[in-house]
Amino acid sequence: MEKIQFDDIAALQKHISEEFGEFGEQFEITQDLINKFADATGDHQWIHLDVERCEKESPFGTTIAHGFLTLSLLPMMSGLAKNPYHVAGFANAVNYGSDKLRFLSPVPAGSKIHSHSRLVSAEAGKKGTRIEQETAIHVVGSDRPALIYSGITLFQGKIG
Repeated sequence: MEKIQFDDIAALQKHISEEFGEFGEQFEITQDLINKFADATGDHQWIHLDVERCEKESPFGTTIAHGFLTLSLLPMMSGLAKNPYHVAGFANAVNYGSDKLRFLSPVPAGSKIHSHSRLVSAEAGKKGTRIEQETAIHVVGSDRPALIYSGITLFQGKIG
């Protein structure tokens, strides 16, 4: 894996691509995880929690993860990613914003998800280096993403 200093804009821009990279490692979405997310957020909608009702009434035949649960797993999913480069040398990195978020298909309880991403842009700014990355999370075996997210990270201050 290539190690790129956060302020080496030219080196980062070489990785900008229209194509998504390889899928990372898989992660299982358990009903217990869904239940804990519901408790943490106060979102107790039946389609996420009521297994028996979902078997009878839901078009998915089972409970599904909250869209925001799937979104909240992005930091962990990026740790499981298989990117060809690693951004290094920064003192801190902060979420700077988002340009796109779409929930495109359900994530059934008991399914496994994985993600892949692509670098959209890398720019020097007054406050640091802004990197925009688009990530797609898929249920394993599905061509259609469950979620697409285009997020911007601001990398600031050199280490040392």
